Formats: sequence, C-alpha cells, structure tokens
Amino acid sequence: MNRIGFTTSIPVEIILAAGKIPVDLNNIFIEHPQAQQLITQAEEAGYPRNTCGWVKGLYAVAATHDFESLIAVMQGDCSNTQALMETLVLKGYKIMPFAYPFDRERKALEEQFNKLMAFFNVNQDELLAVWRNLKHVRQLCRELDLMTWRDNLISGWENHRCLVSSSDFNGDPAEYADKLETFLNEARTRKPFKDQVRLAYIGVPPIFTDFYEVVESMGARVVFNEIQRQFSMPYEAADPVEQYLLYTYPYGAFARLPDITHELALRDVDGVIHYTQTFCFRQIEDIIYRDKIKLPLLTLEGDKPGKLDSRSRMRLESFISMLKT
Repeated sequence: MNRIGFTTSIPVEIILAAGKIPVDLNNIFIEHPQAQQLITQAEEAGYPRNTCGWVKGLYAVAATHDFESLIAVMQGDCSNTQALMETLVLKGYKIMPFAYPFDRERKALEEQFNKLMAFFNVNQDELLAVWRNLKHVRQLCRELDLMTWRDNLISGWENHRCLVSSSDFNGDPAEYADKLETFLNEARTRKPFKDQVRLAYIGVPPIFTDFYEVVESMGARVVFNEIQRQFSMPYEAADPVEQYLLYTYPYGAFARLPDITHELALRDVDGVIHYTQTFCFRQIEDIIYRDKIKLPLLTLEGDKPGKLDSRSRMRLESFISMLKT
C-alpha cells in the first residue's frame, strides 16, 4: 500500500523522497493485457461512451488496483480529471490535487510543490537529494533519444517504450537505469537504420498498440516522440521547480510549439503525425499545429486500445507514400 498513483507526470522526485513507489496509471492501463476490458468495466460503472478512453482506463485501473493515495493533475492535463477523481472518492481513495499554472509562473508552481511535499512529509533537502540522484537516469534518456535520431540505432517503438516509462521509471529508478544502460550498450552494436521517411509524432502517446510496428513496416521511422521525450525531462535545470517549468506538456499548444519546431528542424523530419484522442479537448489544438507547422502533417485519431483500424492504416500508408515521392 505504499504505491502512489497519478494521472500524468508530476514531480515524481517528491514521491520517491517519501519512500513511496510512483505509478503512472496510464502505463498500467495501456500495458494491461485486457485493456479493452478495462474500458468496458468503466462503462458498466456508468462512464458515458463519449468519454475519452484514457479516462475510462484510468478509472478502471484505480478501481481494480490498490494504491495508498492518488495524485490528480487538475490543471495542465485532462479536462475530465476532476470528475474522474470524484468517482474514485467513492472507492475510498484519498486524492491529492496538483496543478500546473497555465501562465508558467514560478511562484505558483512552487506553491504546488510545497503542498505536495507537505502531503508526503518531505523537506527541501530530501527533494534535492532525489532530484540529483535522478540526473544520471535522465541523462541516459537523453542519450537514448540522441541514438534514435542522430545515430539511427534505435527504432521509434523502442524510443517510445523507454521514454513513456520515464514518467514513473516503472516504480524503481535504479532498476530502470540498469536496464536502459544494458539496452543502450546493445544498441551501439547495431547497424544504423536506413529509413526512407523520417517522422515526428506529436501529441499524447497512442492508444493504438501496433502504431510503431505498422509505421516501420511501411518504410518509415519515428525519430521524434514529442510528449514521451517530455516525460523524461530533457532539459538541464537549476532546480526541481525549473525542471517542471521547462516541461512543456502542461502549458498548452503555444508552450509546446518552440520545442516541436526546433526538434523538427534538428532531426531532419519529413512529415508529422499529430495524434488526437477521441473526445479529448486537445483535438481542437490541431488547428494551431496545422497553422504553425510548415511540414506535411497527418492528423490521426484513436478511440479505444487495440490495433490500428483499416481506415487509419490506409491513411498512414497514403501519407508515407506521399512523403517518399
């Protein structure tokens, strides 16, 4: 019962400093062998069909697993989080809210840090000690990303799989770092990929289970996983608060665009796939990305966990074929 669940990336250093095990509910959901059944469980509990699949999955994960408490990101992520947490109160959970200030104001974020630290009885020295200890594993994540786009030794799927797990380090940063280091040493012995098409993937991680496999079977490779990379905290920071101010995802489309456009140019990307989740407010942001990104862009929508549907496969194939010409 010392596991702490959370709805999206939060200052994981605080949980670790408290001697607790961080668990990103999203990772438990999407890796569940019966993820579709979790959706059904949420709908049977009363969740509307026209609610985001991720929200329903998070509800079912929390309702069927044991957590000491849950941290809910009420601002900077999903607009349905408040209702999600209210339904989990019915399950007896103690909920700790956390909010990323939309204006990215440092003092406001410091206040959120202080509340979370007080909740877990963590002081500043304990936080800083863990933050410094995590620098090594975060550096390994940056190295993995470099080996993906610069050295062409790592596939888009491998990049996604490793970086998406950096939100909670699979509950054990030391073990995560050991496995990542072993993987990177193996990857260095490979021959570089020779892609016909280099893609960027922006938006939340896909609910499709075979997205990267399908893309790579078509002669393309994702060399930029935007949000997954953000989970790893890819920038050098002077302190923990600055680290989470530099983290782009919670602060909206215009906060994310400078990072996206910089990385598109740096990584020599041919085209962009913008993934949107059905019934998510972030679908509206597609208007902004289509206006501001000056590369061919395909908007791909997903609903429930499972393999790509035939229509989405066809659209992907047409997009990649167009980029090859």
